[in-house]
Order: sequence, then structure tokens, then C-alpha cells
Amino acid sequence: MAKEEKKTQAVENKTNGKISYPLTKINFILMGICLLLIIIGFWLMTGDANVGETFNKNIFESSRVSTGPIIAFLGFVLMAFAIIYRKKDKSAQDDDTIDVKE
Repeated sequence: MAKEEKKTQAVENKTNGKISYPLTKINFILMGICLLLIIIGFWLMTGDANVGETFNKNIFESSRVSTGPIIAFLGFVLMAFAIIYRKKDKSAQDDDTIDVKE
């Protein structure tokens, strides 16, 4: 019985028989948006490098030097917010709970 309780990350409320999960649907949506921002930021930083004795001026473009890193950094910072975000109102608590039949 104790092993079953350790396997799940859900928290069961003994008074009303509901299970509350730590992450809700909105958390996963926000994390997906942040992941997309990180991918876009790294995509903006890609490009050709200097090859041999030829100089490639494109390595100093603003999208590779400033825009891409800023977007990727915002994605990482907002990912932390997306993980800890929790709605305050009562209806949000009902959305992420499941009835447990004993």
C-alpha cells in the first residue's frame, strides 16, 4: 500500500476524496509556448561560419548576435514561470482534481 502512494505524484485530499495534480493543463500549454520560443531563438542563431580564409560578414547579423539569444533566454526564464504558475480562483482547483472512489 505504501509503495502505491510513493509511485504517484498526485496528492490525495482525504476529506473530499479528490486527487490534485501539481501541474495543470495551462502549465503544459505555457511550457509548450516557452519551448517554441527556445527553438526559435536557437534557430535565429544558426548560420554559416567562417570557412578557410574567407570572411563571412553574416556572423555579425543582429539576429544571430542579439535577437536570437534574447528570445532563447526569455524562453528559459518564462519556462520557470510556466512550471510554477497556478490559478488563484476556485474553478481552477476543480479542473485539476479527479474523484477517487473508495
